[in-house]
Amino acid sequence: MAAAAAPGGAGGEGPAALPAPPLELKSQFRTREGSYRLLGPEPRPRAGPPPPPGPPRPPAQAPPPPPPPGPAALPPVRLSMVRVAPPPAEEPGGAAPAERSRVCFNLGRELRFYGGAGTGGRGNRRALDLQQPIDKRIYKAQPTCHDFNQATAAAASIPLLVGFSAGQVQHLDLVRKDTGRLFNEERLIDKTKVTLVKWLPGADRLFLTSHASGHLYLYDCQRPCGATPPQYHLLTRGEGFSVFSCKSKTPRNPLLKWAVGRGALNEFSFSPDGRWLACVSQDGCLRVFHFDSMLLQGMMRSYFGGLLCVCWSPDGRYVVTGGEDDLVTVWSFAEGRVVARGRGHKSWVNAVAFDPFAGAAQSSSTTTPRHPPGDNDGEEEVTEDPPPPPVTQCPPAVTYRFGSAGQDTQFCLWDLTEDVLYPPRPPPLPRARTLTGDPPPPGLPRSLSRSNSLPQPGGGGTGPPRDVPPLLSVGRFATLTLQERRGRGGGEKEHKRYHSLGNISRSGGFGGGGRGKKPPGGVFGGGLDPSKALGTALCPRLHEVPLLEPLVCKKIAHERLSVLLFLEDCIVTACQGGLICTWARPGKGGLSSQNGGSPSGTVV
Repeated sequence: MAAAAAPGGAGGEGPAALPAPPLELKSQFRTREGSYRLLGPEPRPRAGPPPPPGPPRPPAQAPPPPPPPGPAALPPVRLSMVRVAPPPAEEPGGAAPAERSRVCFNLGRELRFYGGAGTGGRGNRRALDLQQPIDKRIYKAQPTCHDFNQATAAAASIPLLVGFSAGQVQHLDLVRKDTGRLFNEERLIDKTKVTLVKWLPGADRLFLTSHASGHLYLYDCQRPCGATPPQYHLLTRGEGFSVFSCKSKTPRNPLLKWAVGRGALNEFSFSPDGRWLACVSQDGCLRVFHFDSMLLQGMMRSYFGGLLCVCWSPDGRYVVTGGEDDLVTVWSFAEGRVVARGRGHKSWVNAVAFDPFAGAAQSSSTTTPRHPPGDNDGEEEVTEDPPPPPVTQCPPAVTYRFGSAGQDTQFCLWDLTEDVLYPPRPPPLPRARTLTGDPPPPGLPRSLSRSNSLPQPGGGGTGPPRDVPPLLSVGRFATLTLQERRGRGGGEKEHKRYHSLGNISRSGGFGGGGRGKKPPGGVFGGGLDPSKALGTALCPRLHEVPLLEPLVCKKIAHERLSVLLFLEDCIVTACQGGLICTWARPGKGGLSSQNGGSPSGTVV
């Protein structure tokens, strides 16, 4: 651009004055298990570079005020998917019922629905057509998020929740074609946009919404909202969060309200077993709650800026986050520490997801070491033979794989290997408590004889988290009908297990903590001072934890990426411009683009 506007550009500097051509988008990438290939026609480049300097466009042909698809003003594009098995009576000859897939996709003020009937096993996308929507709805407010009810979806009913930029939430059914119910219609509960809406795992009535105000609300889809602003009374409070219930003579929505951190609550995610809730906020904090008891179980802070996305590992042991620090961070829920960071993006990370069909899910050998070294007595004696020399040592087995998508239009794949998750225990120190055989320098305090800059593996419990005593279990509230988990034994031990996480209080008090002190960085009150958290267990420095390099880092779109979904036979990505791409896994080339239902490269 600068060269084109430079003086004398119209002379003999023609080639130098032309803008650079757009970068080529990748249509395949290779990993150790094979090549991932883009199905369908390769994505075309942008409409073209800006035209060379010339006469200005006439005012009559100027574009209208609304920007083109994919501007920063529009809410992020999201994709929701559900599989529905029709009744066996519809299948002739007693064959296995074919799955019907439904996809919901938002772009601007539109909400489009796509579908098709599969021809066999799970993940078959040959007949899922994303070119012709089966339904489309246009709203006055912009849809920002949506979620199908995976537990109750059937051939006769497919419930869907839709959140909007003005704060409302709509409950509708794709099969019954009804308009459903609208919650927070008058914006009396919250006036900010809905950042995420999710059904509670296994629930048919309860759902959770997060807002840009930093609040979480629990709704019952069969209860009304009041005609006046709700009044709340405090249930519990901890460092950086408060929980309230609605005061009303008759049951009404919302049932519960969480105030979490400072700034917008960007995303949340339930653990695979549905017991734990991980939230990421604009204040840069990851907070993990025990959902039934509403108690804070763990915490982590970003290296810089806010956190935008979060995802659990398939076994619920690890949480991966991405955000404005351009990093992906892997946090161990069982150990309460940052395991690794990944650096490969050049801008904010918008989406992260674990691949449940790679890594430990495909290799039984990688599932053996479920606990870090030192978790069990005698763990180091499992391997009898000494390790081979470093030159002949085999690469560590891949235990987990996850992906990330960012505003830099880059798609990255990451591998978590055993050497990162379970680092070898350092050799035992001599009796003299020195790192070498030499005597320590005179006057050196004993407390400095070993480094304490890194979180010690033995600082907290390394086994899987146990049940939490439901001090304020939602089972106390008959209106919620949630399962009450009782685990009152071992409450004190649970409190001690998390003392290294910034003295996080789990007693439900007013920020008292286990020792009556505020955690580092002033977490009490909803904020966390980055300068005080950096270098602690909440936010280790870059050199204090392993730094991962991406296995794959490819530019696959011209607009910022916002969707990443791992399926059995493919990976689905989508960008802000409305381009949905399907990447076939190695050995899944049968899903060819010649099939009429190929969903790849579809601009909606």
